[in-house]
Amino acid sequence: MSGQDEVWKRDSVVRNFLDGVRGGIPFAAEQIEMMLRLIEARGEPVRQFADLGCGSGVLARAVRSRYPDARAVLVDFSEPMLAAARQQLGDQLPPPRLVGADLGSASWMRAIADEPPFDVVVSAYAIHHLPDRRKRELYAEIFHLLAPGGMFVNIEHVASHGGWVEAISDEMMVDWLYAFHQRQGAEKTRAQIRDEFLHRPDKAANILAPVETQCEWLRGCGFEDVDCYFKALELAVFGGRRGR
Repeated sequence: MSGQDEVWKRDSVVRNFLDGVRGGIPFAAEQIEMMLRLIEARGEPVRQFADLGCGSGVLARAVRSRYPDARAVLVDFSEPMLAAARQQLGDQLPPPRLVGADLGSASWMRAIADEPPFDVVVSAYAIHHLPDRRKRELYAEIFHLLAPGGMFVNIEHVASHGGWVEAISDEMMVDWLYAFHQRQGAEKTRAQIRDEFLHRPDKAANILAPVETQCEWLRGCGFEDVDCYFKALELAVFGGRRGR
């Protein structure tokens, strides 16, 4: 990944995200439900799937909740994130394979060379850290890792078309984070939450692209049924299928 993404290797940044942000992402449950609906619409069992930029393994746990026998391959370049995934998924059988690899170059595929093809590839809030050219390359790599009929679903932070929408999106995020912290019994004010969110150390690592543009990239890679299946301002669920 880019040099700015090195921040995600810091335990303090990872812990702040997992403890103070992940549970407050707007419409997170709806995003995951949409992902599962798309996967189920394939009409076939998931035998093997990959979670790219897996973080603490939220998506992998969700997929396993519907397909408990599926073999899971989780990839992340952050050891603190992989440690969190290891802790969260340590009770699952068959045990998931956790792979330390950087999606920032094609070399990540060597680390999982014996695993494909996958029935499903999922990702959440990871690919937006890559430069746009690398995003396109990664989408092509994912396409070739999928089995015929395989599905790619990306839950992602995408670019707004202007500062007005971006500001609305930021304020929505702050409202949800504030509500999340209130439920956790925290005493932070909304102003404090807002300041922390707008000046978070990982913000510079974001390289956002419009969802329409990314859907065109997917089509160019050969994906079918490409669409933005769910969107709330800068939060989107999009992807596509590999044809048979």
